Amino acid sequence: MSGAVFITLCLVLGLSGVRAEDPYLFFTWNVTYGTIAPLGVPQQGILINGQFPGPNINSTTNNNIVINVFNNLDQPFLLSWSVSPLDLRCLPVVDRNGIQQRKNSWQDGLAGTNCPIQPGKNFTYHFQVKDQIGSFFYFPSLGMHKAAGGFGGLRINSRLLIPVPFDPPADDYTVLIGDWYAKDHKALAGILDAGRSIGLPDGVIINGKTGKDRTGKDGKPLFVMEAGKVYRYRICNTGIRASLNFRIQGHSMELVEVDGSHTMQNLYDSLDVHVGQCYSVLVTANQAPGDYYLVASTRFMKKELTATGIVRYAGSKVPPSAVLPKAPTGWAWSFNQWRSFRWNLTASAARPNPQGSFHYGSINITRTIKFANSRAVVGGKSRFALNGVSHVDVDTPLKHLEYFGVADKFFKYNLTEDEPRAGSGPVNLAPNVITVEFRTFVEVIFENPEKGPQFYHLDGYSFFPVGMGPGKWTPESRKRYNLLDAVSRHAIQVYPKSWTAIMLTFDNAGMWNLRSELWERRYLGQQLYISVQSPARSLRDEYSLPDTVLLCGAVASLPKPPPYT
Repeated sequence: MSGAVFITLCLVLGLSGVRAEDPYLFFTWNVTYGTIAPLGVPQQGILINGQFPGPNINSTTNNNIVINVFNNLDQPFLLSWSVSPLDLRCLPVVDRNGIQQRKNSWQDGLAGTNCPIQPGKNFTYHFQVKDQIGSFFYFPSLGMHKAAGGFGGLRINSRLLIPVPFDPPADDYTVLIGDWYAKDHKALAGILDAGRSIGLPDGVIINGKTGKDRTGKDGKPLFVMEAGKVYRYRICNTGIRASLNFRIQGHSMELVEVDGSHTMQNLYDSLDVHVGQCYSVLVTANQAPGDYYLVASTRFMKKELTATGIVRYAGSKVPPSAVLPKAPTGWAWSFNQWRSFRWNLTASAARPNPQGSFHYGSINITRTIKFANSRAVVGGKSRFALNGVSHVDVDTPLKHLEYFGVADKFFKYNLTEDEPRAGSGPVNLAPNVITVEFRTFVEVIFENPEKGPQFYHLDGYSFFPVGMGPGKWTPESRKRYNLLDAVSRHAIQVYPKSWTAIMLTFDNAGMWNLRSELWERRYLGQQLYISVQSPARSLRDEYSLPDTVLLCGAVASLPKPPPYT
């Protein structure tokens, strides 16, 4: 189905109104296998329109993005979008006050919310980047596809009428960094299915390349700067395992945005970019004209893996220095850097009102949920869990089962309790869905008793990471919370044998995925879905099932429930 036909169909069905002032961006993406060699050895990768990494999406706040995805792989396929919260719908809905509805998870692109695009078929995603700015990326969400490519940058620029807290840069560059495995995604999935670990990555890449040649003789720059000008670099960790430290030889970086929030503009020589996170920095070309290395190297691993790329001053023929800037060591440095990040309270984000006009620190907490990650062996195979429950996908998306009123036949809600269980009892393998009351303000604690760091992402929301600390969390830990200017974001780290606390209002009705960004752990169960249901079943709170959404499994032949009103 073409994008134009899709739009026409939505209008004929009367699924929404259209706001003429919100432009449309149309894309047709062909997803195929192709031979790539990020580490110098040919292997099978996932390409979008023949590209690895995939195409960048360059959008502006409130743009409607329509992407017709053709799956030419031999496996089912889905794309997900690391933007939270998105306005995901067939077309934008406007209530009587002209306020856009944003309560929809129908196209979130995960196994719990969407039927996959079968081989040889296509599906048209439509989402509006409503009320959001910043740097993000998209990625394939099924199996171990993410380890083979299929990811790309997604930037959301501010509207011209909204002031930005820095001057327009001379250019805007996307830098996708991540760890990489030499085995293809099918081999990695086979290892996990056999109950073994995929181990540590084989290398690191920057925009699909590792840059092994440290002599600079290849001479092909990733980016070009003109002396005296300022450039924006959007740095996202698209990997599946390793935290990466990013730095630019001889240059400082001025942090201006994290996961869609403007920050106080501090200078850094390097940044720890954890899995699933994005940072936006300004870099001034104030050094002697020449070539300089971009460097990304692994953190918290015994063996440091490094990738490089070249940034060139225009007209330069001076090769980069072979001496790379060193990365910091230890997690305490990383923790202290996180503490230095502060929300820019006076800057506007996607709307004219300042970010700091939302006083999250003065809202009463209605519920505290504490999650602890764990690993176990079940039937001779590795599993990972949250509070003793290891998630298992079912053939029908959980959101569909819930909407059609047949959820009780396939899963039970709230197998995961609000407190980690005492001791090390058996792990429960089951669909893991918890419920949260609509529009409640909740405190979520992540405890990590293991020796390695953990990374989490919550779809559908941004949250405030108010605190971190060593050991176990206690109520006394609240005394150290940042209740004023924590940076609102959608992904966060938990350091080894430490805790992290976040706060958020669950005001976005739908079924939303909370997952480990360590893909091996996610694949083997360290994730869950949060069901946030409005008792009103009203379009003011959540959008009805669009007629264009793919149906499968147990609900494929069921009559559709009455739409929300």
